[in-house]
Amino acid sequence: MKQNENLSTNLCSICPRQCKIDRLNVKGFCGETQNIKIAKVIKNFKWEEPCISGDKGALAIFFSGCNLRCDYCQNYEISRGGVGQAYTIDDFCRLIEENQNNHSCIDLVTPTHFSKELALAFEKINKKIPVVWNTNSYETEENIAFISNFVDVFLADLKYCDDKLGKEFSKCNDYFSKALSALKLMCKLKTDVMDGNFMKQGVVIRHLVLPDHIKNSIQVLNVINDNFPKRKVSIMSQFTPNGKSQLNRKLRPIEYKAVVTHLENLEISNGYIQDFDSASECYVPKF
Repeated sequence: MKQNENLSTNLCSICPRQCKIDRLNVKGFCGETQNIKIAKVIKNFKWEEPCISGDKGALAIFFSGCNLRCDYCQNYEISRGGVGQAYTIDDFCRLIEENQNNHSCIDLVTPTHFSKELALAFEKINKKIPVVWNTNSYETEENIAFISNFVDVFLADLKYCDDKLGKEFSKCNDYFSKALSALKLMCKLKTDVMDGNFMKQGVVIRHLVLPDHIKNSIQVLNVINDNFPKRKVSIMSQFTPNGKSQLNRKLRPIEYKAVVTHLENLEISNGYIQDFDSASECYVPKF
């Protein structure tokens, strides 16, 4: 596996933040050093899309820290860093090797800031099931190309089409342009390969509908239709207030219905919509 020159330095440039600090000793914007830190492992996790969870469920690995700071994050407790257990690369390898036979896939949740360490780990792992890169899509093209050596499926968000919303809610000035470029490369690198209803390789594009921001969701669907018309799409209604954001209520049925209606009008039929009872605290993992 050949590592991109920008990723081989100790000065971190993994994500578009381009912190350029030495994460051996100093935490980046993501809230973490470069040592793998895991907040939660959930076995036989079946809360992902059916084509991801499969029959056995995912081995879901929730990493501590995040390169976005979405104030409405349902995993707020871990996305700011500080919660979790340190893993050496060998520790991580054992976690995968001891559990992969009992699962449909390996679901790496918010893994971007540990890309280099995960790449080293998967060089050692005899991988038997697909690896899912569960990402907010605030990624560089260089990192997507790099991790595609061991990643099989991209489960990728498209949160906003308006950079003002990215700045307001996620402390990010250029979310849309970076995410769109990353998604285009994901789709170029990974064609969809299905085994019945299970995805062995490919891309699923996710979008969480936010209260009072239906226009953004409609614009997101337009972008998906224009750029990724054949890819699987997942439109989520599970927004759950965390008490830390101005978005302090659940989504209204009429709001979600408007977005689903636009999905239908665009004749996008390859994907998933959610039952409205998904907007429940029981769907938020305890860390």
